[in-house]
Amino acid sequence: MNAAPMFRKVALIGFGLIGGSIARGAKALGLAGEIVTTARSAETRARVRELGIVDGVVESNAEAADGADLVILCIPVGACGDVAQEIAPHLKHGAIVSDVGSVKGAVVKAMAPHLPEDIHFVPAHPVAGTENSGPDSGFAELFINRWCILTPPEGTNAEATEKLAAFWRALGANVEIMTPEHHDLVLAVTSHLPHLIAYTIVSTAEELEGVTQSEVLKFSAGGFRDFTRIAASDPTMWRDVFLTNKDAVLEMLGEFQEDLSKLTRAIRRGDGDALFDHFTRTRAIRRGIVQIGQDEAAPDFGRRHKQLGKAPE
Repeated sequence: MNAAPMFRKVALIGFGLIGGSIARGAKALGLAGEIVTTARSAETRARVRELGIVDGVVESNAEAADGADLVILCIPVGACGDVAQEIAPHLKHGAIVSDVGSVKGAVVKAMAPHLPEDIHFVPAHPVAGTENSGPDSGFAELFINRWCILTPPEGTNAEATEKLAAFWRALGANVEIMTPEHHDLVLAVTSHLPHLIAYTIVSTAEELEGVTQSEVLKFSAGGFRDFTRIAASDPTMWRDVFLTNKDAVLEMLGEFQEDLSKLTRAIRRGDGDALFDHFTRTRAIRRGIVQIGQDEAAPDFGRRHKQLGKAPE
């Protein structure tokens, strides 16, 4: 544990996979003198108390934020503006306020107008996760060797940005800084569009005439299993993602539809050379992801066990 915590009090508003993983990691590493959380659901708050992960579970967002040096909103992006307005009068002078949403332009527009001038607003997006949600889903190793993107608005205090970056590095993440607009374009193609495709393919399989649901489940090949894992992600979160990042998603969706049309023509015409060239280029991208350590060639049966040196359950 660290001799001195990076923050005296950390407030986590929302306690699902990301909030729970932050709490577990920060507690294990001594990054906070005190960790306080709240959640919208009384059932979730009760479960967090049972888990004993944090130092305090309070009833309201305002109570959690009161006196905190770092406040992180771990909630769907569509709720960030209202919560920022709610906690604003209770924020400590000089506090850092952040979030973990996968859309940044809309979050900046929704939150920034409500935050006092003496508050340092540093939006963040840890590019890590699983299909699981809820207070039991988090684990301290989630962020190890994953990227956390910070998108501080123009004029944000550089020391505050670096302090938050150091916090995420301590949790094991690599940190990148970019504009909110660029973030949203990058994530539209690397995350949002793949999720949209996964949801669509799983829905198509469910509605397919002549194939029973039991057959879809029984004969799921590796590719379809991966799609179902992605499509099992939290529906509230992804609804908000597509509504708040619609311009970038629609742009990437247009590009995808053009590429899909090219493949359709190649298949219809029996153009094996075009198909082979396409698959060769895309395989190279997969190999590049493995080479830079963002995934493994072997199937992933749970990063938690790999990092802790335990056998898969």
